[in-house]
Amino acid sequence: MFSTSIGRKIVMAVTGCCMLLFSIVHLLGNSSIFAGAAGLNSYAQHLHSLPLPIIMAFRAVMLAVFVVHVLYGIQLTIENRTATPTGYAVKAQRKTTFASENMIWTGLLLFVFIVFHLLHFTFRVTPGLTLTSDAAGHFNVFAMVASSFSTFAGAGIYVAAMVVLFLHLYHGIQSFFQTMGWNCDCSQPAITKLGMVVALILLFGYVSIPLSIFFGILKG
Repeated sequence: MFSTSIGRKIVMAVTGCCMLLFSIVHLLGNSSIFAGAAGLNSYAQHLHSLPLPIIMAFRAVMLAVFVVHVLYGIQLTIENRTATPTGYAVKAQRKTTFASENMIWTGLLLFVFIVFHLLHFTFRVTPGLTLTSDAAGHFNVFAMVASSFSTFAGAGIYVAAMVVLFLHLYHGIQSFFQTMGWNCDCSQPAITKLGMVVALILLFGYVSIPLSIFFGILKG
């Protein structure tokens, strides 16, 4: 574990980048749902056909990345607030946004959502799920997802979570370049736009799935 603030920030940047890449790949895989029940179920069967040691190793690595990112995020937030004096009559003007000032809260909300998401679709222990098999005897992932997003509460939770993800990524991508020392005054506007574009693509990509099911656009 890194003992310096700079070291922890670098680890935060790297682990954040890893999770961003996972979010992109995860969205690409989930987009198979637009091919209907056959598309999503085929994708799910392909994942489950992978050797168990590979699946478990990948999950262990991603869990470690996630835990380190969360713990260092909390630690750095506490250090920053402890080191920042309070009580000034005039607050210094800084270029801050809602996303940048609330990274710790969006991060914690994402932590809660990810736990819920795992309980929901991975461990399948949340109530109200449709757990059936298709004609070939394989678990019908599409039916499970469709039943979850057919209600306002089910779709609403995921849409709200993706808005939080957008806010976290919007500033997080900028922070990555700053932490790695890859930005300057002339490149900052382009980096800011890059963060916005990537975050928006992921936002619209992810929310298109629950909204398409909720509004009856996507059917099996």
